[in-house]
Amino acid sequence: MNGHPDKQTLVFRQTNAQTGRHLAVVPGSSAMKHLSYGRIRLNAETPRVAFDTGGSETGLVCLSGSATVTANGEAHALGRYDAIYLPRGAAVEVSTDGEVDFVECSAPVEGDYPLQVVCYQSDVVPNAALHFQAGGEGSSRTLNILIGKNVRAGRLMMGVTQSQPGHWTSWPPHEHAAMLEELYVYYDMPAPAFGIQFVYLDPQSPDEHAIVVRDGDAVLMPAGYHPNVSVPGHSINFLWAMAAHREEEDRQFGVVNVQPDFDTSGSGLEASRK
Repeated sequence: MNGHPDKQTLVFRQTNAQTGRHLAVVPGSSAMKHLSYGRIRLNAETPRVAFDTGGSETGLVCLSGSATVTANGEAHALGRYDAIYLPRGAAVEVSTDGEVDFVECSAPVEGDYPLQVVCYQSDVVPNAALHFQAGGEGSSRTLNILIGKNVRAGRLMMGVTQSQPGHWTSWPPHEHAAMLEELYVYYDMPAPAFGIQFVYLDPQSPDEHAIVVRDGDAVLMPAGYHPNVSVPGHSINFLWAMAAHREEEDRQFGVVNVQPDFDTSGSGLEASRK
């Protein structure tokens, strides 16, 4: 609880409500030290946006639709769950002939890393360390690592998790605050679906920050255990993004501290360490 932000500073509602490019979370005006999050939603009325990555590495993950991402003159076609890693100092244009919804996350880096494209169907799905089932009875889910050890980067890691209806995810509860800060962005949860996200430092007070979450919401996890659960009959689906505190050195997925009371059979993330 010491140093834990107020609940109101951890949740950002309906971050997918606007078209165009909009940043919802940036360091300095949020609980994040490194990680920024925004949305790029394009359609016939707003078919194109352009921006520069500046001093930050940037990851784009396509949640729906399709688009062309052009960076430093190179054009790349992306569809659902495809991802692209953009180096710092890149001039970027995103355009679509239909509709597209991207999550954009970034973090400042000192190193230079190459532009990299990740195709979900050919690069992620066949790789058992990037696409796997985790959890057990009441906590089964599908986990996809889109920007992880498959991508050279300084701080960023990104992926998507889909639960079975009514199940828990991020279970058993774990934390990794010494190495990584994280946020969840909930998607594909049309009404009446909702979930409950927990963020707590004290294992004896799991209700410290219990937050009802719906489609388009984002919750920040600068520290603490962070399990969540969906209501029966509906799944909880979220994009997760992490930023390492120490560039490269702390950029490790699956290195977590499981809540001692529940540390009986590992973290459930062991497949990612293969």
